[in-house]
Amino acid sequence: MCVWVHFAMSGDPSSEAEVTRCLAQAGVTCCAHGAHNACSAGIVCFSAVTDELCDLLHRVSAGGAARVFAIALGTADLGRNTWRLLNAGASEVFAWKHWSNAAGEIAARLERWDAIDQLVESPLVRNTFVGEGATWKRITRRIVELGRFTQANVLVLGESGTGKELVARLVHALDARERKGELVVLDCSTIVPELSGSEFFGHERGAFTGALHVRDGAFALADRGTLFLDEVGELPLSLQGQLLRAVQERTYKRVGGNTWHSTDFRLVCATNRDLGEAVSRGEFRHDLYHRIANWTLRLPPLRERPHDVLRLARYFMQQMRPNGEAPQFDQSVSQYLVQRDYPGNVRELRQLISRIADRHLGPGPVTAGDIPEDERPHEPLRLNEWRDESFEGAIHRALSLGVRLKEIGRAAEETAVSIAMDEENGSLRRAASRLGVTDRALQMRRVSANRSRRPV
Repeated sequence: MCVWVHFAMSGDPSSEAEVTRCLAQAGVTCCAHGAHNACSAGIVCFSAVTDELCDLLHRVSAGGAARVFAIALGTADLGRNTWRLLNAGASEVFAWKHWSNAAGEIAARLERWDAIDQLVESPLVRNTFVGEGATWKRITRRIVELGRFTQANVLVLGESGTGKELVARLVHALDARERKGELVVLDCSTIVPELSGSEFFGHERGAFTGALHVRDGAFALADRGTLFLDEVGELPLSLQGQLLRAVQERTYKRVGGNTWHSTDFRLVCATNRDLGEAVSRGEFRHDLYHRIANWTLRLPPLRERPHDVLRLARYFMQQMRPNGEAPQFDQSVSQYLVQRDYPGNVRELRQLISRIADRHLGPGPVTAGDIPEDERPHEPLRLNEWRDESFEGAIHRALSLGVRLKEIGRAAEETAVSIAMDEENGSLRRAASRLGVTDRALQMRRVSANRSRRPV
């Protein structure tokens, strides 16, 4: 395992030597930050918590996208500063002297993080969850960790079309149990109350009119597999009570039967409702809520991840052209896709790309004429509308964390450069044209940005 190490204001050569030696004994290879591209995580050692340290953590962690340990050396007092450092971008914070085997703890975490990141980069995950933003990357890592390394119940929250069922399918696919069972999907919003017992628990022959054979319900079918309850917030209170024992004890009775049956399943639930508010209003049982929400994941709507719109659009276009290279989008189409509203989120974007793909002909780029008539904007898109609530929210958060105007401006510039380079597939010339600068000016900005990320 490899990790970069930076000593910030430690001032104690003996402590620095001890950290390096102990890490080497634990099987962790250390190098200077920026000197080894293979290092996916880093360690920042410090003797005092300062604004400069928090700024450093924010930069080297790329706002929390990269994993960084913040390790206090000597007699540094963390106290409430632990939360400050975590908010600045640190993934883990502890005092070196207070752990009997700090290097071993770091090595164990590095091993887990490396396993998670390998799965995140695997075709299984990358072909299911498309996105590169820091928030999306943290969510993907959490899904991978929960799916592969735990059997915890998961509650997925998010608006319609954000990919909640994809999370359930990914969690099930990552499940490492031997002789794993099936993924059973049950949409709670479509269950007829009179047949709900049979849907969940099954029924015995003759339990009611029309019950000609024994039938297994969802809890039986999901044995050794995963049970996905979609739109769980739509369950009536009467049925919530019936589900509680099955979820808690993993036992159930078929309708019309007297025998208790055991089942072993991973439970994933999803809803677009605020279940916390539903609990406070008495519309959802608090005991059931806490049983299904061992872990809660909130999927952001597409309007909160505009930088992923074109990436998703290209991904969907490639799906529509499985036997050939997907066409690129010209500038007018790219601008349209990014600025368009998507009330249906990713699902709506996929449907739009499907319609565009149906109209597009030839090997050239997708042009404005390929956009269906009923999808075209009725008035020109106004460039001054790009500063929306998400932009103001990011600036507000930066100011609340004490980030100065110079750093905000630099971060905005670096982000714009990164997005332009990514969307133009690494072409310096095309990215520079979009940014309104010369090729050389863009190249110099990138060099300067890379230097600024390195600790000093």
